[in-house]
Amino acid sequence: MTLSDVAILAVVQGLAELLPVSSSAHVIMAEKMLGLNPSAPDMTLLLVLLHTGTMFAVIVYFWRQWLATYFSSGAAFRRNVWLIIIATLATGITGGILLKLITHYYAANAPGFEIEQLFSNSKLISAGLLAAGILIILSARIKERQGGDMTSARAAVVGVVQGLCLPFRGFSRSGATISTGLLVGMARSRAEEFSFALAVTLTPVVVAKEVYRVFAHQSGAGAVASDSATSGLLLPSLLGMVLSFVVGLLALRWLSRWLEQDRWHLFGGYCIAAAALVFWLG
Repeated sequence: MTLSDVAILAVVQGLAELLPVSSSAHVIMAEKMLGLNPSAPDMTLLLVLLHTGTMFAVIVYFWRQWLATYFSSGAAFRRNVWLIIIATLATGITGGILLKLITHYYAANAPGFEIEQLFSNSKLISAGLLAAGILIILSARIKERQGGDMTSARAAVVGVVQGLCLPFRGFSRSGATISTGLLVGMARSRAEEFSFALAVTLTPVVVAKEVYRVFAHQSGAGAVASDSATSGLLLPSLLGMVLSFVVGLLALRWLSRWLEQDRWHLFGGYCIAAAALVFWLG
């Protein structure tokens, strides 16, 4: 992995992560085109650090909006934290059940199976993109309900859909959760800010898990974790994280503008076209 590889992946991640087109699918396919192994631990670490860069972009972009809604009062803060907890629990339960089902039926309970082994499966990526595209187009046909706010039931539904996104690269998390919010009657701005609040909650857990996975893999392989080896793995990824942060800010402006201008369906059309391309490329 060269610095130019990292830069390309960071730009792809920064654009695709915060647009509803599945950053993971785009980054994985870009890795394949660059001759890299998407399932390798160092590639997985790079991907989660790029996610970290876009997470900070989300915090910077939405901070004022969250101050006006989530932190407007003590009661508002407690209510919104409760809704995030409900959605996150629904995500964790759904993701856990899916992992057990995949491990049992797909991997036949093979010891040492990791869900990351599915990340380079082009057919699954294509199916995920297709599902996201259809969901986005369906939600775009729903007329916005003024004042449509988040409820406990709506938060749970959004959380379940987010859980479905976890093992399937291509099924855009932001696209699926925003679309679900629109389908259950939320206002566009509320669906958008809640979706990215969930992302900020989920990303640190994913990053910690993948950092542990990388170093556990090194230890299991009997690798000597020298300072130079660690720097060689982390420093390029950290540079990519900074670049994905900058590009992510630009992508968020794009997303908000199209959502407000009734162009949401165009993202769905792109996902369907991308699904066909990924399936064809294999």
